[in-house]
Amino acid sequence: MRDHIKAARMKQYNQVSGQNIQRIEALSDGVFAIALTLLVLDIRVPIRENVVYEKDLAIAFGKLTPKLLTYFLSFMTLGIFWTAHSSQFYFIEKSDRNFNWINLSFLLFVTLTPFTTAFLSEYINFRFAVGVYWLNLFLLGIMLGRILNYADKHNYFKSNIPGKNEIKKAMIRRGIVAQSLYALGALLCFINTYLSIAALTIIQLFFALALFSKSQSPAFFGRQSKSAK
Repeated sequence: MRDHIKAARMKQYNQVSGQNIQRIEALSDGVFAIALTLLVLDIRVPIRENVVYEKDLAIAFGKLTPKLLTYFLSFMTLGIFWTAHSSQFYFIEKSDRNFNWINLSFLLFVTLTPFTTAFLSEYINFRFAVGVYWLNLFLLGIMLGRILNYADKHNYFKSNIPGKNEIKKAMIRRGIVAQSLYALGALLCFINTYLSIAALTIIQLFFALALFSKSQSPAFFGRQSKSAK
């Protein structure tokens, strides 16, 4: 009898907890902001005592190339995932305890990005470092897709959105394309790690400039946004 009562109370708790979706959005924005800031902290100004001539400063600055390259790559990466996350939440109006934890799992890999970025910049000539960074990208994509699928399965999307299925399919398709390209870019490390990083950077640049989304007219999403208001 007591176990039944405890189970009933736990069920009631699970039903009422995690209902405030604004808290999820606020926390997510804060975590992204901190992660983006932490990226730059790995770039240190060359030590003054080691610089006497202009040539010394140029050489010291050149040694920062790996950190600058990975910083640029990861800044775009987090910007792209933040944009995708915020796009999803524009169409989502409900949440629950499980949805909260799925989102927190996504944020877990967001907070790992500054570490995997620093790890890659420190061991930029090692394929293992590229693999670790790619795994971070892969897990970010998996959890972002999990958020979308859970919201769709439990009918957490706004009910007054026309073309909801098309929007969902477009988001899923974009995620699959992105992860496929990330995997191909990471595999280039077996030729050269810098080639792999360059490929990943170009891929992220294309996504940031929406060059992979010409078939998805901005006007289409604009109409969806206006209708959802």
